[in-house]
Amino acid sequence: QVQLVESGGGSVQVGGSLRLSCVASRRTNSRFAMGWFRQAPGKEREFVAAIRWSGGHTFYADSVKGRFTISGENAKTTAYLQMDSLKLEDTAVYYCAGDPGSILSTIRDPQYYDYWGQGTQVTVSS
Repeated sequence: QVQLVESGGGSVQVGGSLRLSCVASRRTNSRFAMGWFRQAPGKEREFVAAIRWSGGHTFYADSVKGRFTISGENAKTTAYLQMDSLKLEDTAVYYCAGDPGSILSTIRDPQYYDYWGQGTQVTVSS
């Protein structure tokens, strides 16, 4: 089992930045992927970004590409999501998730993630 704990959410104005962190309770293996998903009120949970430790490959939703950056460190226990140029539509609860046996074809699908954090609220206002 892996517990994931997010931090770094908050309120920011349009165009501002926030950095989310996700810390895993133990070291994970090279096939492990850590992803960020978000859910706005009345909407389904959607993929935001993911990083797969093997090769350091990163993946982004089109809606955040060029504005958000996912990274990882600390012996495969911590992932970050740097969010810049925030927009109103980025407002949501952001969840960190872990997929212990990730493959590239399913890395954007929340169904394949076994571990989830509690979520952190990000609110962007004008």
